[in-house]
Amino acid sequence: MSWRKAGGDGGVSKRWAVLLCLGSFCLGLLFTNRMWTLPEATEVPLPNQSVEEGKALVAADCGSKKVQELQKYKDVLPDQDTHHDVQTLDKTIATLETELSAARTLQESLLNGSPVSEDFKVSESIGRRKYRMVIGINTAFSSRKRRDSIRYTWMPRGEKRKQLEEQKGVIIRFVIGHSAIAGGIIDRAIEAEDRKHGDFMKIDHVEGYLALSGKTKTYFATAVSLWDADFYVKVDDDVHVNIATLGQILSKQAWKPRVYMGCMKSGPVLSEKGVRYYEPEHWKFGEPGNKYFRHATGQLYAISKDLATYISINKHVLHKYINEDVSLGSWFLGLDVEHIDDRRLCCGTPPDCEWKAQAGNTCAASFDWKCSGICNSEGRIWEVHNKCAEGDKALWNSTF
Repeated sequence: MSWRKAGGDGGVSKRWAVLLCLGSFCLGLLFTNRMWTLPEATEVPLPNQSVEEGKALVAADCGSKKVQELQKYKDVLPDQDTHHDVQTLDKTIATLETELSAARTLQESLLNGSPVSEDFKVSESIGRRKYRMVIGINTAFSSRKRRDSIRYTWMPRGEKRKQLEEQKGVIIRFVIGHSAIAGGIIDRAIEAEDRKHGDFMKIDHVEGYLALSGKTKTYFATAVSLWDADFYVKVDDDVHVNIATLGQILSKQAWKPRVYMGCMKSGPVLSEKGVRYYEPEHWKFGEPGNKYFRHATGQLYAISKDLATYISINKHVLHKYINEDVSLGSWFLGLDVEHIDDRRLCCGTPPDCEWKAQAGNTCAASFDWKCSGICNSEGRIWEVHNKCAEGDKALWNSTF
């Protein structure tokens, strides 16, 4: 087809040529806009896969990326000291066990109608402070003169006793229970004495010579609920004690978890009725003439916090023999306990403790073996104190 000039016969006009060009351009634009972009591989559903499954696959891929990023972040964090974590966990468990024991003691006191100790209320309200040792002096209703002789010899009184608690971390209390008829004249006498001196630790126990094992068990269970200490000491009220020397002896063992310390012995099991220290359950120890297992003599002994806590938790199932020192030793049989025999905890009265003091080997406790305490202690403890005491400077300058 030949092009002709405008206005010529049989040719195409310039107007139609322009229209054809514009039409072609518009068709090109329309075709270009209709072209689709291919979907990404993650958006293409697999055969027989629904749209929802496809979305889940995308979400899983996103989650995987987050996990990888989190892992990279964790790798940057410093490694923690595993040993320190284990130690912290052990301390936490021990604290919880002690708090559980304290809660049980409080519950029993409430159920039995017994008054709650002020020391317990204070310790719960302000938090438990750490002490070096708690010294419980076992005493009886009839031992007023013995208590006074201790108050005026080796045991600080009044403000000095409180100062000893604050500065040295040493708690000292006379341990007493109650009479069979609580609130009687004997109990009122103890209350009056306590109002004067404020140095009693009253426990939920019926007093009696044949019930010393139960008293010992209740003392340790109550003491560990009231005070958080490294050691809990039991001493009789006819024994002379040098507090600083005792503290120094115990401080050397403070890093050990389960320590049972005293003057270890293994006396005969007495099977003859009527004699002192007769053992009704002698048959449990084998043939007549056998000896007890090793245990600390009852005049003075000390146990660490873990063992006091053990007694508190298991006090309902611990068997009581007639002799309280034997009972205590039996409670630790089968346990991983270190028995420490230290003869400075059982020195004799002068001249024994006097000679040792002069030689620089001061005794922590002194008494007469033949009397299981200081013979006529109300009067003779003054003599022992004058000749064998370590002195006030030794106590207040000590760093145990």
